[in-house]
Amino acid sequence: MDQLLAGYLVAARGAREDWQDAGLSGGDLVSMSGCVADVVPAERDGWDEWFDDAVSAARSCTRADLRVLAVGFAAADAPALLEDIAETGVRPEHGGVAARLARGEAYPGEHSGPVRGYELVGFDTGIWHTWTCLGGLVGDVRQATGIRPGPWGLIEDEREARRAAAWLTESGLGDPKVFFWVPALLIDITDERLGVTAR
Repeated sequence: MDQLLAGYLVAARGAREDWQDAGLSGGDLVSMSGCVADVVPAERDGWDEWFDDAVSAARSCTRADLRVLAVGFAAADAPALLEDIAETGVRPEHGGVAARLARGEAYPGEHSGPVRGYELVGFDTGIWHTWTCLGGLVGDVRQATGIRPGPWGLIEDEREARRAAAWLTESGLGDPKVFFWVPALLIDITDERLGVTAR
């Protein structure tokens, strides 16, 4: 399915905490959500975490544990996602993720780095929540659909990720924080592809 670019994030891998779903595999989690990962702000005021381009993001990798993630959403999900984001007062004219999705910017593609997988996320008043941060959702999805996360806490197959997101949205289990769930494609584009290595 065609993917649109949401933007670039600089984030450290998170470790599964005791409060997170026991169905997550042990070890590191890759996430676009500041709920479970240390995400570096793109602007000095700290309000915007999203970088417009990969090179600017790479320059913010000031620690060895930081990675640059290219984040994409399916073009088919963009209209409903933009509507969901707009309900919190964020519109394309404000720039950032909403503007990029509204413009239909092309995702960099699999050739740009290792595909980490799909993360189920939802937007809530400026914050992106992940299914791994709201208690028990990973287990709920597994029990209802048989879909479970693989390495990094991500779903490896796009069809399964879309089916899991649809079930989670219909279930209403993310309420009151998230009403609409979508799979976000995460590709790690750090290192030689950017000409800048994490320090």
